Amino acid sequence: MANTDGVVIVGGGAAGCSTAYYLAKAGIRAAIIEGDALASQASGFAAGALNPLEGHGIPGPLGGFAVESFKMHRSLHAEIKADWGSDYEFRVASQMTLALDEWEIPDLQETYDRFTAAAALGSSELAFEARWLDAKQALELEPRLSPKMFRGLYTKGTLALDSYKYTVALAEAAVKMGASVLSGRVTGLERTGGRVTKVLLEDGEVPCDAVVLAMGPWSRSGEPWLDAYIPVDPLKGELLRLRPPGTLLPHDLFGGSSSLYPKPDGLVWCGTTQDWRGFDRESLESTRRNIMEWAERLFPAMAQAELVSHTACLRPVTPDWLPIIGKPPGYENVVLATGAGKKGILLAPAMGKAAADLVATGATRIPVAGLDPGRFTQPGPG
Repeated sequence: MANTDGVVIVGGGAAGCSTAYYLAKAGIRAAIIEGDALASQASGFAAGALNPLEGHGIPGPLGGFAVESFKMHRSLHAEIKADWGSDYEFRVASQMTLALDEWEIPDLQETYDRFTAAAALGSSELAFEARWLDAKQALELEPRLSPKMFRGLYTKGTLALDSYKYTVALAEAAVKMGASVLSGRVTGLERTGGRVTKVLLEDGEVPCDAVVLAMGPWSRSGEPWLDAYIPVDPLKGELLRLRPPGTLLPHDLFGGSSSLYPKPDGLVWCGTTQDWRGFDRESLESTRRNIMEWAERLFPAMAQAELVSHTACLRPVTPDWLPIIGKPPGYENVVLATGAGKKGILLAPAMGKAAADLVATGATRIPVAGLDPGRFTQPGPG
């Protein structure tokens, strides 16, 4: 096991690799410790759709943080491509959201209002647009859609990328700037007062100046290490990767409980589901049937699609659905960067930069107010 007295990052997902990248940019040596492989969990299986206008806590306590991270994605891609030659299918995305039932129309109205409000800001970094579609207009844009829709909404300005390639690109860039990636399973931390001095592994130990815990759904493993409360639990999600007949879908499609994400290689990723099943990562046949039923209702041609793969992953979710970013109470050199839920890829740049800043200087310009670990009170017995 390699030795280090720099920063140890536990977890090789998007948050951990982003932290390593921004630490490396600041000239701080870091080592990522990963028990499996980089991006081998949720960060490698996420659909890669980046939308800062919708989701838990948006608008609200996560709104400013999500927008900041969205802006960072734009500059980050240009930076990584120019400096390191990596490309991870970064692109501007458009969507068609359809109301297959009348009760879905209020949700479309809410999406329309958010996109038009963002468009009114007139920012080049937030170049959103939205327009209503009747059934005829929607079918003109995509004739293979279900003719049973009531109304549609076209939106544009969100971003998309390959989440696996993105996470690996961050790690590779960090390594080229002096970081390292170590294979090992962390079993504990050695502490002296409010400082962690070593990371303990199954087959050794790693001295450190600081630690960032970015363990995603496994973050609760750190509770006994720190005598801290880290309420992060796994939310299972399953996706189908399908190859439908005909030409490539020009837009992401949403409606009737289905989400279809066309990829540059011609595949369409269909999902995603939400199930509280603990750490079960088995791909279920019943879930596959449900996803197919929803997809075919929205886009009937999916009934003839070839199933390429069926994946399952775990997202890290906190009680309030907001990420945890900051130092746990009583610690000087420990930072938590976890709990991003279904927004992990979107939030990764801001999470990584904030964690790196907190390690380097103890403060950050990233708007992390309300995301600190101390906001949770550990429940009493019973």
